[in-house]
Amino acid sequence: MVLVIVATLFFLLGTSVSTSVSDFHALLSLKQGFEFSNPVLSSWDSSNSSSVCSWVGIECLHGRVISLDLSDLGLYGSVSSSINSLDSLVYLSLSGNNFTGSIEISNLSNLQSLNISNNMFSGGLDWNYTSLANLEVFDAYDNNFTSFLPIGVLSLKKLKHLEFGGNFFCGKIPQSYGNLVGLEYLSLAGNDLHGTLPSELGNLTNLKQLYLGYYNSYEGGIPMEFGNLLNLVHLDLSSCDLDGKIPHELGNMKLLDTLFLHINSLSGSIPKQLGNLTGLVNLDLSNNALTGEIPSEFINLKELKLLNLFLNRLHGSIPDYIADFPNLEALSLWMNNFTGVIPDKLGQSGKLQYLDLSSNKLTGTIPQGLCSSNQLQVLILLRNFLFGPIPEGLGTCSSLVRVRLGQNYLNGSIPGGFIYLPELALAELQNNYLSGTLFENFNSNSKPEKLLQMNLSNNLLSGPLPHSLSNFSSLQILLLNGNQFSGQIPPSIGELTQVLKLDLSGNLLSGQIPPEIGNCSRLAYLDLSQNNLSGQIPPEISNIHIMDYMNVSRNHLNSSIPKSIGSMKSLTVADFSFNDFSGKLPESGQFSFFNASSFAGNPQLCGSLLNNPCNFTTITTTPGKNTSEFKLIFALGLLICSLVFVVAAIVKAKSVKRSGSDSWKMTTFQKVDFTVLDILECMKDGNIIGRGGAGIVYHGKMPNGVEIAVKKLLGFGGHKYAYTLRVDEKSDVYSFGVVLLELLAGRKPVGDFGEGVDIVQWSKKTTTCRKENVDLIIDPRLMAVPREEAMHMFFVAMLCVQDNSVERPTMREVVQMLSEFPRHSSSSHESPSSSLDQQCSNTVQKEKSCPKLSNDLLA
Repeated sequence: MVLVIVATLFFLLGTSVSTSVSDFHALLSLKQGFEFSNPVLSSWDSSNSSSVCSWVGIECLHGRVISLDLSDLGLYGSVSSSINSLDSLVYLSLSGNNFTGSIEISNLSNLQSLNISNNMFSGGLDWNYTSLANLEVFDAYDNNFTSFLPIGVLSLKKLKHLEFGGNFFCGKIPQSYGNLVGLEYLSLAGNDLHGTLPSELGNLTNLKQLYLGYYNSYEGGIPMEFGNLLNLVHLDLSSCDLDGKIPHELGNMKLLDTLFLHINSLSGSIPKQLGNLTGLVNLDLSNNALTGEIPSEFINLKELKLLNLFLNRLHGSIPDYIADFPNLEALSLWMNNFTGVIPDKLGQSGKLQYLDLSSNKLTGTIPQGLCSSNQLQVLILLRNFLFGPIPEGLGTCSSLVRVRLGQNYLNGSIPGGFIYLPELALAELQNNYLSGTLFENFNSNSKPEKLLQMNLSNNLLSGPLPHSLSNFSSLQILLLNGNQFSGQIPPSIGELTQVLKLDLSGNLLSGQIPPEIGNCSRLAYLDLSQNNLSGQIPPEISNIHIMDYMNVSRNHLNSSIPKSIGSMKSLTVADFSFNDFSGKLPESGQFSFFNASSFAGNPQLCGSLLNNPCNFTTITTTPGKNTSEFKLIFALGLLICSLVFVVAAIVKAKSVKRSGSDSWKMTTFQKVDFTVLDILECMKDGNIIGRGGAGIVYHGKMPNGVEIAVKKLLGFGGHKYAYTLRVDEKSDVYSFGVVLLELLAGRKPVGDFGEGVDIVQWSKKTTTCRKENVDLIIDPRLMAVPREEAMHMFFVAMLCVQDNSVERPTMREVVQMLSEFPRHSSSSHESPSSSLDQQCSNTVQKEKSCPKLSNDLLA
């Protein structure tokens, strides 16, 4: 008997040892497929098979590998089929690496959890799933899988969690997926799926979370059978082109805490049955075509934290009961037709963080208690009919980050301390009837170091500009135009070293322009027009090398215009009109680009650019002096000078040709078949095709027939408006806009539009900058292109070619706008902060990794 037991034990040990060796070899083979292996895998020692169970990422049971976890190690390379030899595996995770190529997992009959998410695997997932009979969790999120959704997963009878989101699966959702009745989690979001949503998915009654949206494009609406998913907690069908009405059967899902149906084309009224979802925490029905009023049954949604109904066609008043939701954190109802007043108690629950009711028809006053617990971060009420004062409580609301109250009928003064709030990044109060003065910052503990944009324009504000403006150390845009500010511009304005746009026009400011303004080295847009400023323009203003717009018109500035302004190479628009300037107008540098109208209304100003030659004292001769002698001497002198000039020019030309590429260094970023000497040959006046603040563009034809454009940067101080020229990130966005116009119009940038007119000026004049008029300039060969696409492309081009570089988008934003067009491009709203957001804010861009969603609050 003892002999039998010993023999059996020896057999088992022998089997365990032999199978452990097979796991050892399988793991080493797997490692060989990895590139740039993480040092942590150095523990995988190829010399000692008995140490396998102590290797990083490995767990064993009875000498066999049952768990392999290589997640988030930053591994590259491929996953070989040797992984399928680990036939005792129960848990396998390769997530969070950079694996590429195809992968196939099979013959792992004990495997319960498989996670290959967040890699770059490609190909399909048509595996032999019958050999994975015990699989319960399968996560393939965020890869590059293509082809149709695999049907083989239907053999996985124990499957509870299936994640195929964030890939490129195409085709329709198989109706047979409705047979995966054990599923508790299903995500197919972020693919290229189409067709109708199969009603058979309503059979998955064990589902708790269902994600089907994000860049899929379905036909038809939401199946009413989804109302059978009584265990569902999270339903996300957003951004997938659904239309029709919201089925009232969704009100049956009593356990639902999150319902996302935003960015679709759903119509009709909001079903009152949704008021039965008493556990609902997050409700987003925004960006649809919903009509009617907010159902009175929503009074039962006491647990709501997020309520988004913006960008619909809803009307009626905002129900008072919304203010009583004790947990409400975010309320966005903008771009509807709501009327009436804002609920008076809104914000008094103490948890409100985000409120956007803009672009409605609301009236009445702003509620006093919006920031009763210092939680409010975003307050956007612009474009309504609100009146009365800004609540004093907002002046001490230290949590505020973004405030947009413009384009209302607000009056009274701005609360003391408001513009100096410590977290405030955006303050827009423009186009109201606000009066009073801007207070100095008397609270040394509250430093507005995060404020980026402040727009108080077109109000009735008066008094001096506060010296505390210097507190705004990060300010980029300051708009105070169209008010009644008086007194001098404080020298502290020079401490705004980050400011890009400064507009003080249309006020009653007097005194001189402070020379300290020259310290605003990043200033690109300056407007001081329509004030009572006097004295001369400080020469220090020419220290601002990237300024492209300057307007000092309609003041009482005098003396001569500083010649140094001509050295501001980026300055393309300037207006000195209607002042008291005198003397000779400089003619060098940028002055040669300005229109004569820029100097109108200055009768004492003279110069050839104005067709008003200056009168110099005439040269007189003594009586009896022979004037013919003088003429002869003058002619001889002129002849000698001409000869010297010609000789010098010939010598210089020969010198350039002789030195050739020896005196120039050309760095290429791709293989080219021409030399630097070929480039120099084309840089002559006859080849100029464009000029700008940053340089001159020449057309050239290389010896091999290739046509190129050469841009010669205009630096400061000869060959060194190349090393010292500061070009901001938007310098070539203008050029890209010109290219877009060339593509649209099928015309060259210059030469087709008359003397001095380029494609930008022609396009603006012909269309009056309205995208609806793009038909007036479009190339007839593009008539087959959908009009909406042409309009959108023209809209982007017009943003790119704005005179003021501050208002141009970045190249990243241009790409984003061009890529977002096909869906929902017409939905825009002035809720974001920048001028770009104001013109096209509802940009939708598909990234490789669409967000993996959970129950997080989306504000």
